[in-house]
Amino acid sequence: MKLLPALLLVAFSGAAGASGFQLLEQGSGLGNAYAGSAAKSNDASTIFWNPAGMTQLQARELSAGLTAVRPSFKFDNDGSRVGVFGVAGDGGDAGSWKFIPNGYLSWALNKDLYVGLGIGAPFGNATKYDKPWKGSAQSNEFDIETININPSIAYRVNETVSLGAGVSWQKINADYYRQVAIVPGLAGVKSHMSISDDAWGWNIGALFTLSPATKIGLSYRSAIQYHTDGKVDLTADGAPLSIATARTLIARGGSSDVKADLKVPDTAILSVTQQLSDRWEMLGDVSWTGWSSIQDVDIIRTSGPLYGQPAQILHANFDDTWRFALGANYKYTDTIKFMFGIAYDQTPVKNASTRLTSLPDNDRTWFTFGTQWKPAREQTVEFGLAYLYIPNTKINQNESSANPLTNRGTVTGNYDSSVWILGAQYSLAF
Repeated sequence: MKLLPALLLVAFSGAAGASGFQLLEQGSGLGNAYAGSAAKSNDASTIFWNPAGMTQLQARELSAGLTAVRPSFKFDNDGSRVGVFGVAGDGGDAGSWKFIPNGYLSWALNKDLYVGLGIGAPFGNATKYDKPWKGSAQSNEFDIETININPSIAYRVNETVSLGAGVSWQKINADYYRQVAIVPGLAGVKSHMSISDDAWGWNIGALFTLSPATKIGLSYRSAIQYHTDGKVDLTADGAPLSIATARTLIARGGSSDVKADLKVPDTAILSVTQQLSDRWEMLGDVSWTGWSSIQDVDIIRTSGPLYGQPAQILHANFDDTWRFALGANYKYTDTIKFMFGIAYDQTPVKNASTRLTSLPDNDRTWFTFGTQWKPAREQTVEFGLAYLYIPNTKINQNESSANPLTNRGTVTGNYDSSVWILGAQYSLAF
């Protein structure tokens, strides 16, 4: 049982498809850019978006899917001041393929009361540069992995109103690799920081069936406060070390315990679905994410000679964000449906000076297409494809310091970024 969370975290690691390090790939709807997510209630993945939607399902439903995300982050230097790393490369492509599974089960206890269970990964990020690169003292590799287990309940108040709620046990794990500083000797010391924690959150939702053709959904997922702990390890990275560097490494004990508080954001969604005709359906979404819960992330040493001092401070200074999505479905035959979508997704990053090399995020526009196939009345197979356009992304991250031990230089330049997403979902009523 102790091993299970670690195995699940490996399975649920992923590169962020949405802005920040949020993962929207939690079930069906990729072909619609996840428009109408809190209102459509087509399958058991409604447990994540709006648990009240379970009242629209059959007696028992199962839904499972897998999404492949391929971000691309290519840095182009423009005057970085990074000491010994000034002659290094630009890091190649810091993105790579990552896979995000999900699974849901809903069960009707009677005609009005439903229970369900969802497993997914609402947050994740992965960047890995070819090292050494110009920003090696700021970040070589950064991974965030989560798993969210979400038991839920829904009740049909009447034919118009349904309510739902759930609790979430969520676990987070983060690994962060970089070189210690940009000066000779210290540039050959590698830092690996690893922190983790688990915590509880909750979610609620309401679904209003105004007519057989019109549904409105409202949902809210709470913020989750983590009090992580872990370790930072300092090791020689194959480069010759000066005597002063060796003494520094020894003075720090080579490793120490650390702690950091992190509050992942809450999210609110308003969704509408409208049946326009026998063939066409429109879906819309407005969502808000409280990214301002993440400002400075202070990673503090809790053991060793430097007890109480920061191992590092990540100056994120995030803003709250909005996302707008519009989708359409065309029923080609009784068994085949085509899906279309577009969305605009704001970044929580304020400007180039607060953009992190570990998370070179920017606004993104989603263009999506998908198809839904029903091989039998009780089965649905859905495939989706998304391309996320990200405009030229400027960075001017200044982590310079008069102290050579904490001087990580200034990374200045541009990122050429984009994201491809492929998804498949299978749903079964039984």
